[in-house]
Amino acid sequence: MLIPQRKRDRQEPRSPICSSQMAVPGFSLGALILLLHISSVANYPNGKVTKSCYGMIPEHGHTPQSDPVHHISVSQMTFRPGDQLKVTLSGPPFKGFLLEARDADDLSRSPIGSFTLIDSQVSQLLTCEDIQGSAVSHTSPSKKTEIKVYWNAPNSAPNHVQFLATVVEKYKICWVKIPGPIISQPNAFPFTTPEATIARLSTLPPVSHLTTSFSALDCGNKKFCIRNPLNCDPEKEHACFFLSFTRDDQSVMVEMSGPSKGYLSFAFSDDRWMGDDDAYVCIHEDQTVSIQPSHLMGRSHPVMDSRDTLEDMAWRLEDGVMQCSFRRNISIPGVKNRFDLNTSYYIFLADGAADDGRIYKHSQRPLITYEKHDVINSPKNVGGSRSSLLLKAHGALMFVAWVTTVSIGVLIARFFKPVWSKVFFGKAAWFQVHRLLMLMTSALTCIAFVLPFIYTGGWSWSAGCHPYLGCIVMVLAVFQPLLAAFRPALHDPRRQMFNWTHWSMGTAARIIAVAAMFLGMDLPGLDLPGPWKTYVMIGFVAWHVGTEIVLEIHAYRLSRKGEILDDARIQILQSFTVAEAEGHAFKKAVLTIYICGNVTFLIMFLSAINSL
Repeated sequence: MLIPQRKRDRQEPRSPICSSQMAVPGFSLGALILLLHISSVANYPNGKVTKSCYGMIPEHGHTPQSDPVHHISVSQMTFRPGDQLKVTLSGPPFKGFLLEARDADDLSRSPIGSFTLIDSQVSQLLTCEDIQGSAVSHTSPSKKTEIKVYWNAPNSAPNHVQFLATVVEKYKICWVKIPGPIISQPNAFPFTTPEATIARLSTLPPVSHLTTSFSALDCGNKKFCIRNPLNCDPEKEHACFFLSFTRDDQSVMVEMSGPSKGYLSFAFSDDRWMGDDDAYVCIHEDQTVSIQPSHLMGRSHPVMDSRDTLEDMAWRLEDGVMQCSFRRNISIPGVKNRFDLNTSYYIFLADGAADDGRIYKHSQRPLITYEKHDVINSPKNVGGSRSSLLLKAHGALMFVAWVTTVSIGVLIARFFKPVWSKVFFGKAAWFQVHRLLMLMTSALTCIAFVLPFIYTGGWSWSAGCHPYLGCIVMVLAVFQPLLAAFRPALHDPRRQMFNWTHWSMGTAARIIAVAAMFLGMDLPGLDLPGPWKTYVMIGFVAWHVGTEIVLEIHAYRLSRKGEILDDARIQILQSFTVAEAEGHAFKKAVLTIYICGNVTFLIMFLSAINSL
């Protein structure tokens, strides 16, 4: 439901082109049905559509137009092997095309002959069925009204050859296999089209309009339901994402609802990573909803399949909420890419933007169930997560390290040396606490650092500056304790340089870590609810800076008292000792309040992560 990496870094459903085709003379009904199930490439504006050579079907998920308005013409109607004929495709402005020559007696066979370009700026050669130059396509989506090429007749040419063209005017409007003229060799018998081979236009399943909203009353009883937020009601809450499955003998009724002006989709998967999944998409277009089965192949657009496997399709649009429903058989033997629903699967639920029927990458990470479920035989009411457990752990550990342990450790080293000056295991107590907290920070950072790499299987190029800043923080977090291990003695001349270097590196690490956390919270992998997340981080920064300011002011006032001189020196010393004791108590109180505040921010952040 943000890298050509492993399957785990693959995201979620996108888009589709015409899934059925118009009739052309000489094309058998059996071949037509076969082509309806052929998967092609997903809308290539650069014309690299080699995978569509056989079916000549674009993959926009829309029904092609039935009456062609573009024409194919040739320079002569007869040919001999070795001849070169000029072929022209013309008509109203169009963006894409695919032109081929086929055996007129069997249009399902491979392309015949090869083409030679006249204008390489607008057209390019394709290699189809291992025949170099056997098809011509566009080079860009720029509008064009005429394409001219040469067709070279092969030595093994059949008696009759017909030119076919697929033309895309725009994403939703296309014509598939527009029939062109049939050219013949001089001594061939006249070409005739047997009536039995004339294909008929396919009819799409009917789609009706829903009159009422979906109900969650039977969830866990008769329905298997997935809801986000958990236990939300699609009848009352517009922000409720809802997916239900209700068994009816050997079929299942599917209902999907959610706030979307683009599309909603769900998929069955054998694992928690996108790819090789059985998916279904409901697309909002022109005040209607198109319901389309599809299958996912990695990170590319979903490949749209025939709707022949769906029944009782219906939809509803109201107040920004899209609802769609359909029925499909539990088992569909012989149909590729449709899973058997008697098995348990992970279920993905995603939404995103759509424009003119074309869908784009989901606006947020898909909701994925925590475990595999049998949606047919065990009605339940379940939820899911929009974030991986590894990424949740990464965010939580980094927050603990750079909001809690390092912040407390810095305050103790800066302000609590005179407060906890007693020796503890050979070192001052403040130093032992400071060292423990900083080592914890480094350890947590190291653990958290490797988790995203485990999740993605490598570097995530779509994460912006966040991973780069994270690497810098990681280097500093490791280098700081190593530097501290070689700390010069107290009165060593190099001690001052060490102090400034240690402070500078630590301060830089803290600033960069906070910046990395701000950026990381907006990434799709850990898409925390906003603007709440920003307020929490700003609140923490203000809380920490405010605490440091309070302690700095207190330390300054305390040092001023020590500089006061008076004749009654014993009385002054006694007064200063009392003031120092009071100062220590004040610092302890401030630290206690600060820790309580930090824990509060930590709980809020961890709660937000856990709710994903």
